Amino acid sequence: MTRGEGDAGSGVPLTARAPRRRIPYRTAARKTRMYPLLFRLILKRLDPERAHHLAFALIRLAARVPGLRALVAAVAAPSRAQTRALATEAFGLRMRGPFGLAAGFDKNAVGIDGLTMLGFDHVEIGTVTAHPQSGNPAPRLFRLVADRALVNRMGFNNDGSAAVAARLAGRRAVFPATVGVNIGKTKITPEGEAAGDYALSASRLAPYADYLVVNVSSPNTPGLRNLQATEHLRPLLAAVRSAADDAVPGRRVPLLVKIAPDLADEDVDAVADLAVELGLDGIIATNTTIARDGLGLATDRAEIEAVGAGGLSGEPLKDRSLAVLRRLYARVGDRVTLVGVGGVRTADDVWERILAGATLVQGYSAFVYEGPLWCRRVHRGLAARLAAGPYATLAEAVGADTRKVTSR
Repeated sequence: MTRGEGDAGSGVPLTARAPRRRIPYRTAARKTRMYPLLFRLILKRLDPERAHHLAFALIRLAARVPGLRALVAAVAAPSRAQTRALATEAFGLRMRGPFGLAAGFDKNAVGIDGLTMLGFDHVEIGTVTAHPQSGNPAPRLFRLVADRALVNRMGFNNDGSAAVAARLAGRRAVFPATVGVNIGKTKITPEGEAAGDYALSASRLAPYADYLVVNVSSPNTPGLRNLQATEHLRPLLAAVRSAADDAVPGRRVPLLVKIAPDLADEDVDAVADLAVELGLDGIIATNTTIARDGLGLATDRAEIEAVGAGGLSGEPLKDRSLAVLRRLYARVGDRVTLVGVGGVRTADDVWERILAGATLVQGYSAFVYEGPLWCRRVHRGLAARLAAGPYATLAEAVGADTRKVTSR
């Protein structure tokens, strides 16, 4: 379901809109400085999962109040000039830009309008499983503030694909949004029955998804990462593709797979080759890492050990995630759309991922540390880099640096 390119909160084309009210620089700067103070004095002192629920509730509340959501969008969402400059097409979908929110923040499709209000060009919900599950015991979300990182062992806590599908079916969008749906395996489903579990979710959710993502890379569901092996992944992806096609006969729902940064290089190559073989629409690189050594963590070792197991995300993941992305692009080129995620915080990070081969870029952990104006800063910086560079469009920039390296 390709979305139009109207401004946030309206179906009216950009060219027909009255000029957006500009926020004075000093006012915007003060707002930018407010969040770090709020984080340091209040949010940092709360349990991370509780802080997430509180912040997300406020975002959803703002999106339900017409005047307030218009004001927030005016401050946070990209400007019309940025939208024109950064317009992006991926797997046949037109988006106002390349920068989206990764899966994990909105697991149950309850806040899509609020997140689009804040400027995300696409929102990936989930991970959603075939059956509802409560996830792992708390505490299960931790901050490594010194590293601007998170560790989570949430365990796919979600309402289940039937409930999420019903929510998406009843959604009345306030803001135009590109919505990806990330699906995973129910914890109690045996590994040998995983394909049917994923297919059931796909059949329920495909009618409401702009694209589907098969998540086989979370470290928090036992045995899940085994499904990244091509002998398991091939029949699983085939089953999801068939289920999506049967559920939506009039539209080919783009299908992507999300992989871990901990794969060996030869396994990254194998997934890339399989994606080309099966005609997948995209690969998301990467999920969280189980590694702790070799990341240059600034957090005290005792604190890291006290946190325990879980997937680490945020800035320490940047180098490996970028390396996987470059390897994938060198392998698949333009035959498969790549989505870069992992350690993305600044406009420079987004620009680097695009030059490495990503058509779309996602963030998540930095949202916790950067606050509600994060998207605005990323869009502003990205538009400036595009204007200063040799590329007329973002599409021309995709993979430019990786092509230079591989052509030597």
